[in-house]
Amino acid sequence: MDTDRIITRLTALTRAHLVPGSQLAVHHAGRTWTYEVGLPADAAVPIGSVTKTFTATVAMALVSDGDLDLDAPLSDHLPGVADELTLRHLLSHTGGLPSDPEDPDDVRATSLRRHVRQAVRELHPLHRPGAGFSYSNLGYTLIGHLIEVATGMSWWEAVDAVLLRPLGLRARFTTGPADVAAGPADIVTGHAVNPATGRVVPVRQSLAPVDAPAGALAASATDLVTFGRMLGGAAPHLIDPDGLALMRAPVRHAEPFGMADGWGLGLALFQRDGVGWVGHDGTADGTSCHLRINPADGTAVALTTNASSGFAMWRDLVPDLVDAGLPVADYDGMRGLHHRIPPPPDCTGRFRNGEVEYAVRAVDRERLALTVDGEPFADLSLFDGLVFAMRDSDTGDTNQTGRFLRDPGDGGIRWIQIGGRLARRQVTTMS
Repeated sequence: MDTDRIITRLTALTRAHLVPGSQLAVHHAGRTWTYEVGLPADAAVPIGSVTKTFTATVAMALVSDGDLDLDAPLSDHLPGVADELTLRHLLSHTGGLPSDPEDPDDVRATSLRRHVRQAVRELHPLHRPGAGFSYSNLGYTLIGHLIEVATGMSWWEAVDAVLLRPLGLRARFTTGPADVAAGPADIVTGHAVNPATGRVVPVRQSLAPVDAPAGALAASATDLVTFGRMLGGAAPHLIDPDGLALMRAPVRHAEPFGMADGWGLGLALFQRDGVGWVGHDGTADGTSCHLRINPADGTAVALTTNASSGFAMWRDLVPDLVDAGLPVADYDGMRGLHHRIPPPPDCTGRFRNGEVEYAVRAVDRERLALTVDGEPFADLSLFDGLVFAMRDSDTGDTNQTGRFLRDPGDGGIRWIQIGGRLARRQVTTMS
């Protein structure tokens, strides 16, 4: 592995993407390297949805101990939840749950228990449990409360007791009760970056405490690599080998189009040259973080950045890591897009995921325009298989993809999938 090349490219890309600070940690061939630009090695960066893998790992530790069952009805522990819904569904985003609660004001609830009860009362599932994949923050909030019920601890206490202390991690919580949430001085400040103007603006973390199990941790890249090595099978062994294998194995019908090549139990699955990697990506307010693990050889890689442009930086860094002798895997949504097609008429319409509305209209005979909650989001170019490339309305980025899905019954387009989230067509009724 060419470490000099890695630090040179990390430094160059950090500057090119206007990122104030970045951390890269790599464990490979029995050694760990850390590289930093503009941040201390131990600084805690808000890791966003990488928190979900921590929540999933706590749940799987409870499964290993016999305190939870992957396939028992959640209603055994969480009254009001559909009997068909299981922990396996929640961990793999196959429960048919919307991304977030139907009522946006519900995040003001003061406890996970109250939040979950309110959310499930108003729930409109996207599909039956196990029938498809739709990325859900709400599902991980349910897992967080399930952990509380099973342990008698708060989610924050359980994460600390089951993972942070045994692994020696110096992670922080960006939100939560006053006695556990870190102050602004204890976590890295995120930044909103406008690549077109070069403007870089500090932003504050805004996650509600009830959403903590889906995104409230802050950690260094070194912490993430330590955590990743455990998920790859290294000591300490906090989950039995069968449990780790389940986390890393693809779940049936978990097709995270636009995000990863597959999904396990709390882990995204990626492929490079026939080699399987697992991990997770996360964005918080003005931060972007990425974790990859190769269980076959024990390699773990983590990048943390304190800028909204960090995701684009990661995308540009991966080829450099490969060229430097570190063949880390990432998802390429543009792979396999070859033959443009004119959009079928039934691509247009309104689609909904929870409280979020996606509206698609025809721009001309070849392009569609997507708005999200009334705001311009992207232009869509359609390819074979109803897959589309997206051109971001704000940044012009063209690296994201999505797709339309047909109803297996009548053959009509029923769903749109963007960022792993399904949105179901809304049918207008005449009054």
